[in-house]
Amino acid sequence: MRKTRLEAFSDGVIAIIITIMVLEFKVPHGDGFAALKPLLPIFLSYVLSFVYVGIYWNNHHHLLSSAQQISGGVLWANLHLLFWLSLVPFATDWMGENHFAPATLAVYGGVLLGSAVAYFILQNTLITVNGGPNSPLARAVGRDWKGKLSPVFYGVGIASSFVLPWFSGAVYVAVALMWLVPDRRIERTLRNAPSE
Repeated sequence: MRKTRLEAFSDGVIAIIITIMVLEFKVPHGDGFAALKPLLPIFLSYVLSFVYVGIYWNNHHHLLSSAQQISGGVLWANLHLLFWLSLVPFATDWMGENHFAPATLAVYGGVLLGSAVAYFILQNTLITVNGGPNSPLARAVGRDWKGKLSPVFYGVGIASSFVLPWFSGAVYVAVALMWLVPDRRIERTLRNAPSE
């Protein structure tokens, strides 16, 4: 399979995920702005999830742009990531509909944690297939402090969801903000790599 098919399939799944999330909005009964107030938690959860899915799409694009080869292992690792991302609409809707209740925050954090672990597996599988620790991709990823720190934060968010729900939500927002600044390591490394 060519890399372009993997990219096209992944882009399609991510586009569907975003579409499903926005379809969860129900038209309010009433014609004034006050009718929108009950939708605020749903809207806030949607914005957070949209940002997360966008971050994954952006980083997934950069990751695959650096790969020269894919394997069966890469295909399965990619499907594993898409599985976790496909759960984002459910967790988003449940969290928004229930006004960020503790259990919903814990499940949302679990989906984020699963997505982070799946991305880490995909990243390492691609590194292995494309030259190992001395490959341009491995050099671009480097120490990957954000990738290693994110699961820890998700764990803190999950653990705190039943004690301090507001703190749990703040942790998820903080991780999203940490990743919101585009990670240009891969672009920079590939641009500076000597052409073969």
